[in-house]
Amino acid sequence: MPEPNKIEGETCPFCHNKTLTLMEEEVEVPYFGKVFVFSMTCSSCKYHKADIEAEEQKPPVKYTLEINSSDDMNIRVVKSSAATVKIPRIASIEPGPASEGYITNVEGILERIKKQLEDIKENDDDKDNQDKARKMIKKINRIIFGQDKAKMIIEDPTGNSAIISEKAVKSKL
Repeated sequence: MPEPNKIEGETCPFCHNKTLTLMEEEVEVPYFGKVFVFSMTCSSCKYHKADIEAEEQKPPVKYTLEINSSDDMNIRVVKSSAATVKIPRIASIEPGPASEGYITNVEGILERIKKQLEDIKENDDDKDNQDKARKMIKKINRIIFGQDKAKMIIEDPTGNSAIISEKAVKSKL
């Protein structure tokens, strides 16, 4: 695998120091194709942004996955910054200026949601919000351990996202 292209010493758009590192890496994702992973990270202010783009132009896409065992935690997920990830009755990850693109697995998506819920549980002043977060964390843990079922939906208008599994149903967005 080739080394990522790296440019160091660029000006950070936030702190304006010349401590921004730009990286681009080609990654071959089985059953999806070649993708480019882009990132920028500032060593001064810790600003970070990442995204993924498929080599070939793809039409808008929607993937639906029924999660019903702990084995499903290993299913590969490619998520671009333009994608919306929905887990009905639990949470959704919406695209926006802070949205990141990444390659992970189903468990990685659930862990990201769990981390946000942990922040609410620990830092929200509203007791109801803390209780709701605590219940959602328990539900996510049951899903991770295969004791509960869930559905994961990824919708991407750029076509740069995928759930890499024969269990995933691909449809037009």
